[in-house]
Amino acid sequence: MSTPSPQETAESQAPAALGREVTAGLGRDDVAHLARLARLALTDEELDHFAGQLSAVLDAVAEVGKADVEDVPPMTHAVPLTNVTREDVVTPSLPRDVVLAEAPAAEDDRFRVPQILGEEE
Repeated sequence: MSTPSPQETAESQAPAALGREVTAGLGRDDVAHLARLARLALTDEELDHFAGQLSAVLDAVAEVGKADVEDVPPMTHAVPLTNVTREDVVTPSLPRDVVLAEAPAAEDDRFRVPQILGEEE
């Protein structure tokens, strides 16, 4: 199998990139090529099975591509998003002595935790 030139690759991808419908179905050789690019080892049965599945997916995507979206404004979400946050209100917290009394280890009014890096003190 020879590697296509960059020009051949660009020409073969041009109809899909421009939104034109590509009528040729996805064949076993195409699935084998994609599997090789993805470094997947597929059996002959899997190649036949996935060829049908991928063709069905591409057909579904082509159907969606036929939708009339001329009057639909671009958006990032289908429904408007609202940020649900609470008011940032300062409230009293527990006294330091009470919190440190519950800690497994405390030193110099702080939590003492085991050293995890090989740094010297």
